[in-house]
Amino acid sequence: MTSSMENSGIEASRGERNVDDGELKFPAWQTPLQELLLEFDREKLPAKIQQVEALIFERLQQLSVDRCDRDERQAIQDALNVMRIVKRDKLGFPDWE
Repeated sequence: MTSSMENSGIEASRGERNVDDGELKFPAWQTPLQELLLEFDREKLPAKIQQVEALIFERLQQLSVDRCDRDERQAIQDALNVMRIVKRDKLGFPDWE
């Protein structure tokens, strides 16, 4: 059984892709998320975080109208958790968990 983070195409602790040769299940927001996670320039991180948050927000609005996609909702929750860690560890944000 794979974790939901692996299902989202990202394994948080090692940054590895899913075994399915890297195909993302939800590329509209997962591709920018991967770019964010691979960004090492601290000055570029805030804009990338804002972009991913906006894409996730838009997708959550679509999901509220569309059918309930539990897998994608879980992948979004995992992505938000990963971004919280990036903000805390790389940008010095407080931990709002």
